[in-house]
Amino acid sequence: MKSEKNHLWGGRFNQPTDEFVKIFGASVTFDKVLAIYDIEGSIAHATMLCEVNVLTSTELKKILEGLDKVKDEIVNDQFNWSVELEDVHMNIESRLTEICGDSGKKLHTGRSRNDQVATDIRLYLRDQVRLITKELERLLNALLDLAEQEKDTIMPGFTHLQAAQPISFGHHLLAYFEMLKRDRERLQESFKRINTMPLGSAALAGTSYPINRERTAELLGFERISLNSIDAVSDRDFAIEFASNASLIMMHLSRFSEELILWSSAQFEFISLPDSFCTGSSIMPQKKNPDVPELVRGKTGRVTGNLISLLTIMKGQPLAYNKDNQEDKEPLFDSVETIYSCLRVFADMAPTIKTNKENMYQSALKGYTTATDLADYLVKKGLAFRDAHDVVGKAVSYGIKEGKDLSEFSINELKNFNSLIEEDIFDVISLEGSVNSRNHLGGTSPNQISIAIKAGRKSIK
Repeated sequence: MKSEKNHLWGGRFNQPTDEFVKIFGASVTFDKVLAIYDIEGSIAHATMLCEVNVLTSTELKKILEGLDKVKDEIVNDQFNWSVELEDVHMNIESRLTEICGDSGKKLHTGRSRNDQVATDIRLYLRDQVRLITKELERLLNALLDLAEQEKDTIMPGFTHLQAAQPISFGHHLLAYFEMLKRDRERLQESFKRINTMPLGSAALAGTSYPINRERTAELLGFERISLNSIDAVSDRDFAIEFASNASLIMMHLSRFSEELILWSSAQFEFISLPDSFCTGSSIMPQKKNPDVPELVRGKTGRVTGNLISLLTIMKGQPLAYNKDNQEDKEPLFDSVETIYSCLRVFADMAPTIKTNKENMYQSALKGYTTATDLADYLVKKGLAFRDAHDVVGKAVSYGIKEGKDLSEFSINELKNFNSLIEEDIFDVISLEGSVNSRNHLGGTSPNQISIAIKAGRKSIK
């Protein structure tokens, strides 16, 4: 019976674990993603233990050589993962003990799987945030390049999906740049909370061994050290914060995806996406489906769901660590993988977007998009805005009846609505005049777009 029990923690138990419970409770099938980080943490922990004379230099040498061998086996896909050993930590420790004997058993001195896994996740997420930030910056730069290219391309701006005012496509793209720039800022701000070391907190109350947490943090590159051992092992705020940031990024990409899908449809024909980012239909030979933005839009739900999962896992837990926390990894890993792949494909796709400038321009001529400019013109002539609003509303009503845009009215027709209107009105109610008139910080004029692009490049250097 004794041999059937888990040799790493089975001393207190008189019966072996139920076979299904072994499978049900094991996490090694997914937490082996943390293997390299687990080894990295163990190297630092063992080095510190030797420096404070808990391990001998001979024992340290055996442990480091053993960990190096284990790492090689994992990297080369030669490691034998066992569900019997539950998780990544016990698999690695068991193999280490096979390699270097009793020295391997001493590695766990002064730590628990509780502070060990909390450290592993932080090391993992720290690296992933760096990779995700690089892809985000690549997309940000692609948007700036495209905005520069399209700053003079006129299109309708929408509210309620109704044509509202003429803008430039470059200005529209910069709206997504601002969203994603905020996402980058949030990732950067959250990094300091990720980069906090819990190792040394042990199970929940620290350890009586003379550990040097500052030295371990230095070896692992942590900027800060957790100040409460109970909070350190039970905290998953940093993971929830990342999941929240990931959800915001995906929400922004989903909004962009929705517009790309609309704009590339036959009903809009504002843009075209290259064949390499689209697929066809198995039955309709004419179809070209925008699968990439559709998939990104669809994947947004899983990332939002992962955030809810993490919040729900944590909401009812008493302090300190609980087995519930085993469930934090799969939603976190999934969000990391999803957000990285979506940013990568968007960064690849954005530079390939082609515009149909004529269709955009013609669409901007529909819907009386310069009506606000006519109202502003009358206000500048001395008319109260509410009166000007009423005048323009009547003019639009007349245009709808006659099938004319405001720019197609004769001067006499316009004067019929208000005598303040003069020949210079046609400069105001043209699409170009409308777009160029908003020459203020954050405005739609090409000059302001150039200023915004320059500021944008500086902000993400």
